[in-house]
Amino acid sequence: MNRYAYLATGQLIAFMETLSKVRVRLHGRENIPEGSLIFVVNHFTRIETLLLPYHVYQLTGVPVWSLADSALFNGALGGLLETVGAVSTRAPDRDRLIVKSLLTGEANWIIFPEGRMVKDKAIVERTRFTASYAVNRRPPHTGAATLALRTEFYRRRLRKLAVEQSAETERLQALFGIDDMCPVLSGTTRIVPINITYYPLRARENMLSRLADRVFGKIPANLHEELQMEGAMLMEGVDIDIRIGRPIEIERHLGFETIEHDIFSPKRIDFDDRLPSRKAMRREAFSLMQRYMAGIYELTTVNHDHLFASLLRSMPFRRISPEDLRRKAFLLAQRLAPLGINLHHSLDFGQAALLTDDRFNKYREFLAIALESGVVRQEGDVLVKEPKKFSSPLDFNRARIDNPIGVVSNEVIPLAELQKQALLIAWLPERVVRYLTARHLLRQAEREFEADYRLFFRNGESKGHEVGRPILVKGNSRELGVVLVHGFLAAPREMQELAEYLGRLGLWVYVVRLKGHGTSPDDLVRRCGEDWRESVDAGYAAIRNICKRVVVGGFSFGGGLALDCAARLGDTAGVFAVCPPMRLQDLSSRFAPSVTVWNRLMDHINFRDGKKECVQTVSEHPDINYTRLPVAGVAELGRFMKALEPRLPEVKVPALVVQSKGDPVVDPAASKRLFERIGSERKEYRLFDFERHGILSGSGADQVHEVIGRFIEQVRDSH
Repeated sequence: MNRYAYLATGQLIAFMETLSKVRVRLHGRENIPEGSLIFVVNHFTRIETLLLPYHVYQLTGVPVWSLADSALFNGALGGLLETVGAVSTRAPDRDRLIVKSLLTGEANWIIFPEGRMVKDKAIVERTRFTASYAVNRRPPHTGAATLALRTEFYRRRLRKLAVEQSAETERLQALFGIDDMCPVLSGTTRIVPINITYYPLRARENMLSRLADRVFGKIPANLHEELQMEGAMLMEGVDIDIRIGRPIEIERHLGFETIEHDIFSPKRIDFDDRLPSRKAMRREAFSLMQRYMAGIYELTTVNHDHLFASLLRSMPFRRISPEDLRRKAFLLAQRLAPLGINLHHSLDFGQAALLTDDRFNKYREFLAIALESGVVRQEGDVLVKEPKKFSSPLDFNRARIDNPIGVVSNEVIPLAELQKQALLIAWLPERVVRYLTARHLLRQAEREFEADYRLFFRNGESKGHEVGRPILVKGNSRELGVVLVHGFLAAPREMQELAEYLGRLGLWVYVVRLKGHGTSPDDLVRRCGEDWRESVDAGYAAIRNICKRVVVGGFSFGGGLALDCAARLGDTAGVFAVCPPMRLQDLSSRFAPSVTVWNRLMDHINFRDGKKECVQTVSEHPDINYTRLPVAGVAELGRFMKALEPRLPEVKVPALVVQSKGDPVVDPAASKRLFERIGSERKEYRLFDFERHGILSGSGADQVHEVIGRFIEQVRDSH
């Protein structure tokens, strides 16, 4: 290996990674121990053969060599591979070189025990590990295990012989070309499993595949497929999660009498001699292989495609409701986190969007590829599954193109807990799924509030525990429910009088807690518009799974969030907004953008003491509202409302806007313009002659409640 060529190649790979749309995430750095290491890795694309050595070298600082297909070692390419630490699988002294470099610690190794790429990801057959190739299936290689065992065999042997200072010690040093015995005697060899998961998997024509067709004409089918898959990853973007597992110790696999007899034998032992312990070594190599293969597959990073594909595979009926599939995917996502299963980062936060507008396109993208590949077909509002797509063998060179859903489904079959949960949820009746979904969402909101309240409680500033807790009022009919959203700096208690009034009309009512509220301003400082949208969606989804239809409404900024919800979702029954902000008149809010710029300047010069994250404010309801105003939060509110304004014409359901004539916070003229931009045919604007902002409580609030109640009853009667 030429060290300069090795380092230059690594820099080139890093540069190419930044130019592409590949996003690499490394997990488990802490699992890399000191000593000589063999990294065993699953093999799905040619991308990992380039990226992985570079990233492992960055973590360890030790050169990383790898085995490469002998067909690549022809001409100039072969010379280049050799200079950057690749060894041909047919090199005559391959095993001795690997053992020697592990003994001395001069290099770590990457080995792909599956052998060639496993394009269909079919890696388990009758509970045993197998690897699928173009013509057959066979167990993974035990080569990594054998090499690790042989390395430790000779390390222990040299330790013993070095004490006795025998001639055999010098002969073995010469055999392996060892100049310094210190690292040999003090070191140890471990096997470290690594899993690489790609998301999303989308094979399609791209710039690289089209360029290859033009330059070379008709290229082999397998190469064209690889260019479609891997070219799409590079050109269109892919998340690559590299997970490093816990190291596997080799020492205990050598602790058998027959093996130790050979280790400590005073006789001459050459590298390729047939030893009496050969059978025991093979047995232990197979045992090690089973351990590291299990380790590799347990590290799979589960994503949304895995959830949908596993559920589709497990569902007992061919005809499937899309809403039921989405609810089941939501439930499955919630079940996996406590089980210690590794999740893609998009599953780290709330999944309410799966139940509402799918704004992150997780379901839509999966459905598009499922329809395109024939895994399902659409019949009206129902999906019809094709079971053969999950049971028929996949063509090796076409699997990733013809049936990517089958490939994705195969990838997580080794995850027994995921399969168990998927099967359980897939068989649940839709009525039960609705109940479990609503119950989870309501309990999750309670748990989040309790956790945030404990974390951000501030003596003398945080309000009582009951002020911030979400409110649920149970109705006597499931025909129509109402979701209420409180205002900025406030808490659910702000909406309690209205919630109780609507409850007396027989309605189910739920008052959501916007994240960052009901605790302290220190919590609100770190929140953004997407957090608040998630809070509303979770509340809406909970009531939507209890009631047939849902009206959503809010006060002040909560009204803006309610309108946003109605604009995004196609199944809201109606929407109302009380004193919704479009242009704020509060003096401190006008200063928010300039203070935000000041804070950024303080960050830039590393003078955090000069930052002003909050300003004092006077509230109409100091028993509910914060008295410190987070500057970043106000700026985020402004951005949210600015983005909402052009989308108001998308609100098509019956709408009501209520405004206070003497509102000191919200400009009545601006709320009227907001009303005029709403796209609903049935809409109403009511102006009350009050001199305050908070008109849902206090003197005259009953008049506002009655107007809202009549609006909701009209919505209920119009269906």
